[in-house]
Amino acid sequence: MQQPRSREKGTFEVFAVRPGGHNAPPMTRIADLIHDWNRADGRFRPARPLQFDDETLRDGLQSPAVSDPPLAAKIELLEHMDRLGIHTANLGLPGAGGRPREDILKLAQHIAGRRLRIGANVACRTVVSDIEPVVEMTQRAGIPIEVCAFIGSSYIRQYAEDWTLDRMLQNTREALTFARKHGLPVMYVTEDTTRAMPDTVRALYSEAIELGARRLCVCDTVGHATPQGARAVVRFVRELADQHDKTLGVDWHGHRDRDLGIANCLAAIEAGADRIHGTALGVGERAGNAPMDLLLVNCKLQGWIDNDLTTLPAYVAAAAKALEVEIPHNYPVVGTDAFETGTGVHAAAVIKAFRKGDVELADSVYSGVPAHMVGLEQRIAVGPMAGKSNAAFVLERLGIEPTEERVQRVLAVGKSSKRLLTDAEVRAAAGA
Repeated sequence: MQQPRSREKGTFEVFAVRPGGHNAPPMTRIADLIHDWNRADGRFRPARPLQFDDETLRDGLQSPAVSDPPLAAKIELLEHMDRLGIHTANLGLPGAGGRPREDILKLAQHIAGRRLRIGANVACRTVVSDIEPVVEMTQRAGIPIEVCAFIGSSYIRQYAEDWTLDRMLQNTREALTFARKHGLPVMYVTEDTTRAMPDTVRALYSEAIELGARRLCVCDTVGHATPQGARAVVRFVRELADQHDKTLGVDWHGHRDRDLGIANCLAAIEAGADRIHGTALGVGERAGNAPMDLLLVNCKLQGWIDNDLTTLPAYVAAAAKALEVEIPHNYPVVGTDAFETGTGVHAAAVIKAFRKGDVELADSVYSGVPAHMVGLEQRIAVGPMAGKSNAAFVLERLGIEPTEERVQRVLAVGKSSKRLLTDAEVRAAAGA
């Protein structure tokens, strides 16, 4: 294949040589340069528009390692969620009383006062006492607040708690009847759905639907599911929902104890889930939840959403600051290492793409995620595995003429280093 001939920014023309020497038609898009095995079995598109529910301010705060941020930081994070086009945010547990309840009300009032697009919901046990405060909150905030009424559904939980199915159904009837009486929208959440018996799941969801629940949430509460399991249980619930009312929504809430959070989210979407839950940086109970930031990136790369994700790094940075957690250097997409390379072979390909004046090509030749999609850029550095092109490129970026002598000096320092050089170290090596 011949090298692309640069045209305008973001496009280029390539003439591919087919077997037998016949030229193929010109290709003008990055996608034409990539054979995507992800779509070998056809291109899947969700039957329903995808929605996202951000759990950072609820499940995220249950992480053992985070700090509960002040209200101002929560508001800032809520604003970032809204900019990203996230549809709903779980604002907390009103049943906890005290400051959590006060913050929930103020956050809901902020949504109403600023006329944000994002909706509000709260997590409540399936008991009337947890749902009662939401009635007043809704009235004072002036916006609907969705009740996410949760109840354990797996037999192991029933056995540990000495629950019977009849008691669980009774609790469901009492709680959801109260919510319906007061006009509260309800998502009925079965905890540990991925380890629950089908008959139990069917009985609980059917009761909830009859009592007015408009969304059913399937939970992988302990991170048990594999993608195959996530797909199976969501398909079961989607079919059950459709038997009652095809307009009912199905949510997926997954944890990442086996580090399958994103894979399970994608499998759940393929099986019919239309609202997916996640948290910034994947913070949450134990090993955490599916990371909302990477969920958005993956859904955009799949072509399922068209959200503007250029503010994603700011969202993650705001969450890290508010929760007092570090962003791992090798965290995908927003970690400091995500779009940086000091390897000569890799850097050479990226640099050649840059020389063509094509940012999209540079973003794709050695990266599965285009940096510009999230408002970032590819970075070239000099280190132990660098080549001359690394040194020359970095010198140019710093406004230093890349003479042969300077390139060799910088390269020599990089080769003798144990890590990538900082800009200051490159300047010093170049004598500039």
